[in-house]
Amino acid sequence: MALIDTVMATVHLVVGGLWTGSVLFFGLAVLPTARAGNIRATAFESIISRLTMGSRIAALLMFVTGGHLAGTRYTVGSLFGSGRGHLVLAMLVLWLVLTALVEIGRSRAKDGLVEKKVRTPAENAAPFYLGAALVAVLLLLDAGLLLN
Repeated sequence: MALIDTVMATVHLVVGGLWTGSVLFFGLAVLPTARAGNIRATAFESIISRLTMGSRIAALLMFVTGGHLAGTRYTVGSLFGSGRGHLVLAMLVLWLVLTALVEIGRSRAKDGLVEKKVRTPAENAAPFYLGAALVAVLLLLDAGLLLN
């Protein structure tokens, strides 16, 4: 059983780190490049597609591994009645918000990308992707608090 817990914790941490890192990279490096018009529409569309697919896979993996970890480390009482439990619940909410923001950002960018434009779709999606980057930072801070 300890091996399963270790594997679940490792997958959870690695996937969480990759997911938050990819959202931050997109929001802080790719999105400004697209807003300036310095990337081809096909490349921007491809990056958005990969980010969205990665986000979907990560959300599923985080749900499975996080559910296992919460189920083995917490009771209902400790989740809702302790500081650590509140951090876990906050993390769950933040993961859901992150997933939603990436999906909405993709949706906002999609229409303009069909027309092979870059600046307008990037501008339309920017608030959602920048919000996702902020949520990614909050998730990393939450994870850091849980390590103590």
